[in-house]
Amino acid sequence: MKVSRRSHVPPFAVMQVLATANERRAAGHDVLNLCAGEPSTGASDVVRERAAELLRTADLGYTEAMGVPALRAEIAGHYRRWYDVEVDPSRIAVTTGSSGGFLLAFLAAFDVGDRVALARPGYPAYKNILAALGCEVVELDCGPDTRYQPTVPQLMEAYYEGGLDGLVVASPANPTGTMLPPAELAALARWCEEHDVRLISDEIYHGIAYSADVQQATAAMYTGSGAVVVNSFSKYWAMTGWRLGWLVLPEELVGTVDALAGNVALSPPALAQHAGVAAFSAAGYAAAADNVARYAASRAALLDRVDELGWRPVAPADGAFYLYGDVAGFRDAVGGDSVTYCRRLLAEADVALTPGADFDAVHGGDWVRLSFAAAPDVVSRAVDRIVAWHRTL
Repeated sequence: MKVSRRSHVPPFAVMQVLATANERRAAGHDVLNLCAGEPSTGASDVVRERAAELLRTADLGYTEAMGVPALRAEIAGHYRRWYDVEVDPSRIAVTTGSSGGFLLAFLAAFDVGDRVALARPGYPAYKNILAALGCEVVELDCGPDTRYQPTVPQLMEAYYEGGLDGLVVASPANPTGTMLPPAELAALARWCEEHDVRLISDEIYHGIAYSADVQQATAAMYTGSGAVVVNSFSKYWAMTGWRLGWLVLPEELVGTVDALAGNVALSPPALAQHAGVAAFSAAGYAAAADNVARYAASRAALLDRVDELGWRPVAPADGAFYLYGDVAGFRDAVGGDSVTYCRRLLAEADVALTPGADFDAVHGGDWVRLSFAAAPDVVSRAVDRIVAWHRTL
């Protein structure tokens, strides 16, 4: 029997690296896993305690397709507190992780054959989901000259080459950690509105930034632009396996997403939704802030020794918890590109990183991504091993 052509997307390489790292750990190796973008702390105590109480006492059946009203109201309150933006809870859709949010957003916003632009390097699931839905992905080559973020001139060029129907941006971005300053996000949103291009803004790393000079802006403030905001409990609140995210939708997509959500997933996970309300408590915010402080310490330990690694250049790690570095100088020594570099590093030094080929099919063979979501001592030990391994090459 046939397999659909639309399903022929590449696997997410980081999951393959993670599987190999877990196999080595199960075999008794002391693996330092810095490949996955996953906070090692897990959900806060206040969320866990609420979940335990719900397991004992609550009816955890199906919820509304767009999410329970209490959680949607808390998310709206979050936008008031953090961004001074009023969002009607009716425009918020709770989703099965940000991944489920992207699927719903892309289904609602784009038709087969639509052209959607995104930055390269970037999170691979964007283009893979879009391709599976029959959209044409327009990759914008974003390097250090644009701080790895798309620009209006790049959009103009792509628009006049073949038209554009959508733009996906991420700030902070994966894998680079770079951010769009408010003025640049506003310029992109304004251009999209003027050219009838749907803006999808990935904001799942909001709250994880390391300089008071770098402000975080949300596309939710551009209510007339038709922008869709995607966010998640996975990163700032460290709730990866709870599979809980949300969309902030323009009015014209609310009914469409509601209908799609009911058909695709019936409802997001009930336990995660009800427990997730506690993430917006004072204790929930405090625990998340403590996590960010730990990421900052890991980042500082890493940047203090980045010259020892010999990765040149590296992207500015303004936010999120990634260091994206150029390992082209090691091609001859390892006998291959970044895939070979990561494979040998794991096999010979028990350090798991992600090859850049996951994020950039053109230049990614020269790059690797290190996640510093782990504790500072784990990051420091990993640097020790990488530096020592380099000496053996």
